[in-house]
Amino acid sequence: MNDLFLPSISQNPVNLLPNDGTVLYFGAIFPPDQSEAFTPTLLHDIPWVHDEVMMFGKKIVTKRKMAWFADNGISYTYSGSRKEAHVWTPVLSDIKNAVTQRTGHTYNSCLLNLYHNGSEAMGWHADNEKELLRNGAIASVSFGAPRKFVFKHRKSGEKVEIELENGSLLLMKDETQYHWLHRLPPTKKVLTPRINLTFRTVLP
Repeated sequence: MNDLFLPSISQNPVNLLPNDGTVLYFGAIFPPDQSEAFTPTLLHDIPWVHDEVMMFGKKIVTKRKMAWFADNGISYTYSGSRKEAHVWTPVLSDIKNAVTQRTGHTYNSCLLNLYHNGSEAMGWHADNEKELLRNGAIASVSFGAPRKFVFKHRKSGEKVEIELENGSLLLMKDETQYHWLHRLPPTKKVLTPRINLTFRTVLP
């Protein structure tokens, strides 16, 4: 397992994966005071709802909450649940513009997840739903508590770990979603919220 607890490397991010995909960690792209301001704004202004996912044929309501924002007419289905989009807020638009400028990719939607503390997590999965642009870029922005994030190769089982810091940007692209799974593991050490924004391109 490769442990990559790195300082901010926003100027020259390197590929964290050894093969079969591209994952670039830009570190914190927002100043600390700006990140600290974004967190309460997102907590209070986003219409958070508990997520509903299908597991083994049963509908499960998660402890974490989510929200879906996108350009007009864009919808999204994952884990057997269809998401209807909200209209971009000014803050989300500002964050999206910063991510677009930093990554060089454009995005038409954003899935937000709110983890209230370290007990709320996300299991192994890949963002490869049929609505998503194949091999398209997915930009993950984190605000709030730092959390460990793990990649696992589908065939070899090799793992890569990184800690996502407050205000940081992680970019997944190319064939990453078809060769690697990723997860947000639970932890008892984190007692405060983390908000994750994943900007992506959904096909009309």
